[in-house]
Amino acid sequence: MVRSPAVAGSFYPADPRELARQIDAYVSDTGNAPKTAARGCVVPHAGYMYSGHVAGAVYASLEIPARCILLGPRHYPRGESMAILTEGSFAEPFGEARIDSALAAELARACPRLREDAVAHEREHSLEVQIPFLQRLAGDVRLVPVVLGTDRYPAIEELGHAVAQVVAAQSEPVLVIASSDMNHYENDAVTRAKDHRAIARILALDPRGLYDTVRYEEISMCGYAATVALLVALRDLGAAGAQLVRYATSGDINGDRERVVGYAGVIFR
Repeated sequence: MVRSPAVAGSFYPADPRELARQIDAYVSDTGNAPKTAARGCVVPHAGYMYSGHVAGAVYASLEIPARCILLGPRHYPRGESMAILTEGSFAEPFGEARIDSALAAELARACPRLREDAVAHEREHSLEVQIPFLQRLAGDVRLVPVVLGTDRYPAIEELGHAVAQVVAAQSEPVLVIASSDMNHYENDAVTRAKDHRAIARILALDPRGLYDTVRYEEISMCGYAATVALLVALRDLGAAGAQLVRYATSGDINGDRERVVGYAGVIFR
């Protein structure tokens, strides 16, 4: 199966030359900071106009390995609530990005809640927008795509443990990427306050704390389940710490401070 692009030409350029130009600009905006090997990261998934500079800051700081597990939200109420693809590829302007069938099959076995489901992935942009960055910076990267529509902590935690189990068994590095925007459509001051409460739990590698904070504080962080699963995996893998690479809101781009979306980029070593 070749999964066709859902948001090429809207969230990011469909023309490969323009896409390369934009990604190079977002990456070069970070200067010449040294790259580091990381176990995981949190990256936003809005249109590149709004969050590309945050995503670029994250990816520019990483030594991106050849294999990545992508965890993101399922924005549309279609398909399985925990959906994986274990075969095929994603068609992108830079060419097809292959699914790592062996690694995906291992993850599906380790987490029986995951279901093979192309419907859940068909229109979902949260993973798609990460792929051009990975292709531009790492070349022929292989992917394991998972989207989540569940808000049940035991299911999310089970996935996180499974990710750690599979990553720990590999002989080569695997980067785990959680795709998430932060709070949505409140004013800039409220959004920044809410987001930094959530970011504090992320930096503390506290999956249950992030889950509870998002729910009790009514933070509309769309990829919180993916981020919670990432944090569970990182704790199992013995991650040493986290760094907030960049934070911004859409108001920084369009000047509208009344109805913004927050974007955070975090790496974990």
